[in-house]
Amino acid sequence: MDWQDALTASITQGDCIVNFAFSEEQEELRKVVKDFLNNKSSEATVRELMDTESGYDPAVWSQMGEQLGLQGLIIPEEFGGSGYSYVELIVVLEEMGRRLLCAPYFSTVVLAANTLLHSGDDAAKAELLPAIASGETIATLAFTEPNGKWDASGIEAQATKSGDGWVINGTKSFVLDGHTASLILVAARTGDAVSLFAVDGDASGLTRTALSTMDQTRKQAKLEFADVPARLIGTEGEGWTVLERVLDLAAVALAAEQVGGAQECLEMAVQYAKDRVQFGRPIGSFQAIKHKCADMLLEVESAKSAAYYAGWCASELNDELPSVASLAKSYCSEAYFHTTAENIQIHGGIGFTWEHPAHLYFKRAKSSELLFGDPTYHRELLAQRIGI
Repeated sequence: MDWQDALTASITQGDCIVNFAFSEEQEELRKVVKDFLNNKSSEATVRELMDTESGYDPAVWSQMGEQLGLQGLIIPEEFGGSGYSYVELIVVLEEMGRRLLCAPYFSTVVLAANTLLHSGDDAAKAELLPAIASGETIATLAFTEPNGKWDASGIEAQATKSGDGWVINGTKSFVLDGHTASLILVAARTGDAVSLFAVDGDASGLTRTALSTMDQTRKQAKLEFADVPARLIGTEGEGWTVLERVLDLAAVALAAEQVGGAQECLEMAVQYAKDRVQFGRPIGSFQAIKHKCADMLLEVESAKSAAYYAGWCASELNDELPSVASLAKSYCSEAYFHTTAENIQIHGGIGFTWEHPAHLYFKRAKSSELLFGDPTYHRELLAQRIGI
């Protein structure tokens, strides 16, 4: 098994050593997804889709759901999914990160489906998850607001009872695929606590505006709610308990995506260092370039260990998940951004041009670094969680 594809981390627990490695089935899943994305998410396709308003190809989205079952990967079989673990999900997300897939997968599966799965609302799961699993529904989670906060204090939108239902007032920003989602899960205050609600994408009183963002491969939107009808998901007042876990799971998922992008940039840089000749020899033979590549390799391998272990914790939902999620998000964010920057430096002038794909990864790395909280935020969160 090659170092580029293998998980080699071992963890000592008590007197026994547990070796974490991907199974043959998981490696086969990786191969299938990699082949599919190499065919459906080439650089040319990414550039074409990121310039569209929707930001994805509906035909490819349907194939992902109907032929590969990717949207239903972690959804239990009773709700129309495949019932796989979070480990399989990080395998898929790593490959998506490699290819900068333009699709509402992260918003639909990682954010919305996870929120429903952990909401404790069996009726909502039975109603909403099957269409997500099939690819029929594009969904997202709207919780961040113009204040830019990622914790519970940032949620200011209000939900009030109206007849047999609820209405929401407020503004949500940075909502992934919020302008195209047909189902929006919204975090809003009911009194002093946070609750979760389901809102239809075409609901009356809802204004959706696509945002102009640095990373055009991942679409975001501003959502304005003016007495928008909504349905309560889960228990009133317990929304933040659900969201806290979902955000940890999202941080782990994003770390896996970042690892895929970092690995691609490492390979891109190493190949260029082998091919580019200066003064009669490959530039990779020069110490400065050689050391850059070595440092990138160390960072990428370390990021893999963090993301993979976090993925295992997520699959077990164990007590380590909160601290490991913040650790993985913090480290993988910095490793990805540094790797993309070094990739540009190694490529020299061509790496700075619009025609070269290096800048696409650089922009994705920067936006991912900030998404769900930057490394400084997560290091502080980690310190709190481990009692420092």
